[in-house]
Amino acid sequence: MSSTKEFDWDSFSTKGFGEGYTKEQKAQMEAMYAGTLSEITEKEVIKGVVVGINDKDVIINIGFKSDGLVPLSEFRDLASIKVGDEVDVFIEEQENALGQLILSRKKAKIVRAWLDIESALENDSVIEGLVKRRTKGGLIVDIYGVEAFLPGSQIDVKPIRDFDVYVGKKMEVKVVKINHTNDNVVVSHKVLIEKDLEKQKAEILNNLEKGQVLEGVIKNMTNFGVFIDLGGVDGLLHITDISWGRINHPEEVLQLDQKVQIVVLDFDDEKRRISLGMKQLSAHPWDSLASTLEVGSRVKGKIVNVADYGAFLELAPGVEGLIHVSEMSWSQHLRNPADFVKVGVEIEAVVLTLDKDDRKMSLGIKQLTEDPWTKGDMSTKYSVGTKHKGVVRNLTNFGLFLELEEGIDGLVHVSDLSWTKKIKHPSEFVKVGDELDVAVLELDVENRRLALGHKQLEQNPWDTFETLFPIGSVHKCIVNSKNDKGAVLELPYGLEGFATVKNVEKEDGSQVEVGESVDFKVTEFSKDDKRIVLSHTAMFREEAKAPKKAAGAPAKKKEEAAEMPAQAEKSTFGDIDALAELKEKMEGKK
Repeated sequence: MSSTKEFDWDSFSTKGFGEGYTKEQKAQMEAMYAGTLSEITEKEVIKGVVVGINDKDVIINIGFKSDGLVPLSEFRDLASIKVGDEVDVFIEEQENALGQLILSRKKAKIVRAWLDIESALENDSVIEGLVKRRTKGGLIVDIYGVEAFLPGSQIDVKPIRDFDVYVGKKMEVKVVKINHTNDNVVVSHKVLIEKDLEKQKAEILNNLEKGQVLEGVIKNMTNFGVFIDLGGVDGLLHITDISWGRINHPEEVLQLDQKVQIVVLDFDDEKRRISLGMKQLSAHPWDSLASTLEVGSRVKGKIVNVADYGAFLELAPGVEGLIHVSEMSWSQHLRNPADFVKVGVEIEAVVLTLDKDDRKMSLGIKQLTEDPWTKGDMSTKYSVGTKHKGVVRNLTNFGLFLELEEGIDGLVHVSDLSWTKKIKHPSEFVKVGDELDVAVLELDVENRRLALGHKQLEQNPWDTFETLFPIGSVHKCIVNSKNDKGAVLELPYGLEGFATVKNVEKEDGSQVEVGESVDFKVTEFSKDDKRIVLSHTAMFREEAKAPKKAAGAPAKKKEEAAEMPAQAEKSTFGDIDALAELKEKMEGKK
């Protein structure tokens, strides 16, 4: 086989492509052809022209060496698509396995949308979107085909209670945040409103004057007042400036979104605080009080507040008088005002003081009844020695106050509760609310003082005790308690006696202990001081046996002194009717 020679295309003469062209000419033609093709990059958006449409695809020419195909389904929003239309497409692949150029209009729209969104954020541009639906906490708005979140707080400057009214409507928004990681876009409509309101605010504040009457809309309500929109600027109408009368909450007289007329009370340019008033638009009720109203007049009203010191009676909205607790009852013992009046109750009262200039009034309700201390029968009804029953109203360290009738209180001193018991505090004997029988000890009508006693209802038993417990008499006693000074003894008839430390010593040198019952001898007796002093030691020590001599009394013979214990014991335990009766009383058998 002969060796082959390189084929010489230039010398080969035939009909067809390249015939008669030199190398230089072919190179020039290739360069001209290449210049008609575009340089393209995958994953970018480019404009193309529709050059053909079939059942499945739209054929797009982007100036590349081959045309690209886009599924017809991606043009559903363009029903009128036709050859020659220019559209944006996304280059997915320059050449697939079949050598085809793959394009996407859907991805082109998404990429273009994100580019426009980023541009809007960077340039602070206004975008028109369509509210698609409501979601938790706000709305979903379609901008450039991308779903953005519009928080409820960014819909308007005022609180929005119904989001559904915006669904299906177009709304201008601004992009405020982009999160590429989650493909999340946050927009705001409120910023557009605020921008417009800034101009209105500045204009309102520049023209604002104290005393100026304005119209506003209630936008928010709290327990201390309401916030009113004055057209871009908010002002506070405090609850105390809503009505001349008392109200517990603004909702009692006002409601949200209500148009109201208010007056400017004060404002601060720097802090932009505006204080408003509503009651100031009407005359003060004090100015329309009847000229006949004066001290001593009887008035009617409703209790609007009860405090520790008294209650407030509302005669008319904005006109109130104080009923001090001391003016609720003739009793000198002050009680809780709630014992006499309740909020909401209508009552009658008497005007005690009246100052129309300072708009102050004090009232009384006890003046509706006669002062019991000025009644003509007071001196007779509560004369010294008369007996009565009363209710314990108050306890003090020195005694108790007893109410005999409404307005009539008397003091029972702690020393006048019992003849026999040593009461340190009246709570040991009675409690508040108990009934107690008493006798009048002293009456001073002029100074409204009444001294009472409970023990005076019975005869003073110490007159009898004087015969029962003479000096030198011996009695069986129980030791109730001991201290460093001595021992407290329980004597017959419930009496108490006392023995000093040296007088509780036994014959063997030990001491009588608490709870022991032994014989004691009376060494001192004082009816006036209600005191009995005894000694156990005197029972066995000769020097302690002699009773103390009373001052100025003649000395008794030794024989008489020796006989006294036997006589005293005989009289103490003898069958004496008076003593038996007293014993029954003391033991509560009657």
